[in-house]
Amino acid sequence: MKKLIPVVLAGATIAGCAGAGAIETACNTSDRGANKRQLCSCIQQVADFTLDNRDQRLAAKFFKQPHLAQEIRQSDNQGHEVFWKRYNKFGDAAESYCS
Repeated sequence: MKKLIPVVLAGATIAGCAGAGAIETACNTSDRGANKRQLCSCIQQVADFTLDNRDQRLAAKFFKQPHLAQEIRQSDNQGHEVFWKRYNKFGDAAESYCS
């Protein structure tokens, strides 16, 4: 029985991570502070309401590649400009909701 408990706990941990979205996963695995699981979860909830999956995957890349955000913000690409407007709205909403 004692040997079964770690296996069950590991399974529960893996199952919990499997449900995390792209932004929550990137947030949780980033090196930006400790004890942030609740904040990362909140940010993901806002992302689910404001960004589609494609936008979320792109935004998640900013955690490992912060300079990518600057490149997209300054890009002349029309798609990047439209994304950046949605991303700004997401950021404002996440700041308001998760503070």
